[in-house]
Amino acid sequence: MKAVWKGVTLAESDATRVVESNHYFPPDTLRRGHVRESDTQTTCGWKGVASYYDVVVDGEANEDAVWYYPETKEAAREIEGYVAFWRGVEIVE
Repeated sequence: MKAVWKGVTLAESDATRVVESNHYFPPDTLRRGHVRESDTQTTCGWKGVASYYDVVVDGEANEDAVWYYPETKEAAREIEGYVAFWRGVEIVE
């Protein structure tokens, strides 16, 4: 699976974990040269507190397009630290 925005691959892995129809990529597959930290945080009742990255490609930012759970609740341990995408980032095989 690949996460792609504006023709740039942001992450690629054959070991994603699917939760609620979202592919979560192993943290070491994220191409960190195309993301920057965001101050945004949200809370999921069963997964925990999510943190976000902005995606940046050719100077254009897609704010909060990547999320992850640095520390999950017990029920979501399988995706702790893994990254998922939205806001126009395409997930392709």
